[in-house]
Amino acid sequence: MKKFFIMAAIALAAAGCSTSSQTDEKPIGPTPFAELPKSQYGDDYLTPEALWAMGRIGGADIHPTTGHIIYSVTYYSVKENRSNSELFVLPTGATEPIQLTFDNKYQGTAHWMSETEISYISTESGSAQVWKMALTIDGNNAKAGKAVQLTDYEGGIDDYAFSPDFKKLLFVSQVKTVEQTADVYPDLDKASGHFHNDLMYKHWDEWTETAPHPFVAEFDGKQISQIKDLLEGEKYESPMKPFGGIEQLAWSPDGKYIAYTCRKKTGLDYAVSTNSDIYLCDLQSGETRNLTEGMMGYDINPAFSPDGSMIAWQSMERDGYESDQNRLMVMTLANGEKSFVSQAFESSVDQFIWLNNSELAFAGVWHALAHIYTVNLKGEIKERTQGQYDFSICGLSADNQLLCKRHSMREPDDLYMLNLNSDELTQLTRVNNDILSNLTMGEVVPRWQTTTDGKQMLTWIIYPPHFDPNKKYPTLLYCEGGPQSPVSQFWSYRWNFMMMAANNYIIVAPNRRGLPGFGNEWNEAISGDYGGQCMRDYLTAIDEFVAAEPYVDKEHLGCVGASFGGFSVYWLAGHHDKRFKAFIAHDGIFNMEMQYLETEEKWFANWDMGGAYWDKNNPIAQRTFENSPHRFVDKWDTPILCIHGEKDYRILANQAMAAFDAAKMRGIEAELLIFPDENHWVLKPQNGILWQRRFYNWLDRWLK
Repeated sequence: MKKFFIMAAIALAAAGCSTSSQTDEKPIGPTPFAELPKSQYGDDYLTPEALWAMGRIGGADIHPTTGHIIYSVTYYSVKENRSNSELFVLPTGATEPIQLTFDNKYQGTAHWMSETEISYISTESGSAQVWKMALTIDGNNAKAGKAVQLTDYEGGIDDYAFSPDFKKLLFVSQVKTVEQTADVYPDLDKASGHFHNDLMYKHWDEWTETAPHPFVAEFDGKQISQIKDLLEGEKYESPMKPFGGIEQLAWSPDGKYIAYTCRKKTGLDYAVSTNSDIYLCDLQSGETRNLTEGMMGYDINPAFSPDGSMIAWQSMERDGYESDQNRLMVMTLANGEKSFVSQAFESSVDQFIWLNNSELAFAGVWHALAHIYTVNLKGEIKERTQGQYDFSICGLSADNQLLCKRHSMREPDDLYMLNLNSDELTQLTRVNNDILSNLTMGEVVPRWQTTTDGKQMLTWIIYPPHFDPNKKYPTLLYCEGGPQSPVSQFWSYRWNFMMMAANNYIIVAPNRRGLPGFGNEWNEAISGDYGGQCMRDYLTAIDEFVAAEPYVDKEHLGCVGASFGGFSVYWLAGHHDKRFKAFIAHDGIFNMEMQYLETEEKWFANWDMGGAYWDKNNPIAQRTFENSPHRFVDKWDTPILCIHGEKDYRILANQAMAAFDAAKMRGIEAELLIFPDENHWVLKPQNGILWQRRFYNWLDRWLK
């Protein structure tokens, strides 16, 4: 997902600042808390404006020997409806970072080239290109030198990685893969129509007319030359859309090989399969071999061991199952021997890094917390972080210091250093200290509940700031998307639990059936059973909490969710037995039969729904479509807000429109919020604020 949001940040940064005449404008940066509008509930309550004023840490890199850290922070302007990303350096031992760039161009994806020089992507020249900058670092102080452009590649650069000796550049750029109207009919160069004759003509939020390719170029320290497309003449993606970045490609330590991730399929074959592989390209001979031949699921994110003798990657076992357990695999290159080193961890490995030639660190979710673990080649695992947080890995220094990010439901990302010799954790940044120090956040409490089939389910309960157990509070059931994404300690800039709590709601957020972090059986229980145990788990979560706690206003319960959570809302609207007084569904599936044909990733529909609705001999598929929410509209009796983005090509906006129309035709109070320029998320600042205002306007109308 990293690359998707990097490209979104570049696009937002470019909006409104595409001409050189605007480079002297005051850069978008942090807004002091004192200048932000205050909540009606109290000056220390979180508001949408404060949420969007927070700086968001992007990529971070640590120099392996000096320990200096370079990272980016993105700030948003609601007034200007765009973003700005700037670079910061934190010298070793310093307590305050130093800002290096000050303009309205995108600056990010920074990496160390030497102890005193960094590379990064900037839109300073009008397109995304690789630049470098010399730094003068003296103790706790640092000063930026002149920025120098290194590439001027037509079409721009999405991501990049220098070879270990910095004599070559591996970069990702888009290549055209389909004929466009003007190519076929030059006299119709202003026609807006485009035509397709195979599947995957759309993907997430774009018409698939290009594919990312990996390019290798010679680099002399000043510019690139002898550029070669590793997939020249092929229509395949590497890295794979929509979320893949440079982490799906890797240099060997000697710079002679590149390992890359690719699903060598197009059209219908691509649409029904998740079978990607890791390929090893010999740059001298041009020979390429498939390292994961016969491994049928997702194989992604290769990384060579420090001595180059082994390669590690993340691997799913089954073709067509995009939420299969992500296993950490290691191969000895000399003999092809493979080992499943994370087997003792019955959850997915979300990311990893080599520590040395016999040990790796990885991040993964267990019991709704994303922590960092280490594992040796024997498969022996040790948990290295603790607490009610989510961690991710950024880099490693030579003295066994692991740079990582940490966030929770109560705080956004900051950078931390984990000493792997002692497991001591040190906070490095406080990007949003001005805002956070002025806010009171609600408490987050884990609660284990017994489900209808006798299992134990972890549910997070989030309380309002200054919670008073002697009062009555309206309460929201939160339905997670994915459908197999954990309700861990995530921080969201839209589905933000602290924002819900700051509007004086209690939130019940269950890790219902079908979520990772509780074993493979729990995770897989949702496939082909959307209307089954996972829905009973939702009702268990709210019913048990309501029955047990006197401070819950039982007459004012709401239910909200997005994606599969939106499906859950639509389904529960026909099955809730008058529990809820308001519903909100964002980007949800309303009509399963239409979704089966409308969605672009057919592997997802085939696995999760069990097959096609016209296959009358398939009992799993028939059960799925018999439980489609649209079949239970006759039982709808509760006000509902339907939200959707028209650039969402995974779940088309007509799903929300149909649900809204159905509610109105049934005489039920309903509202439709449509974003013509948003996809499965809401990424533009003013749209984000609008989303928050209509969300709480709707809840307050019916629950207060």
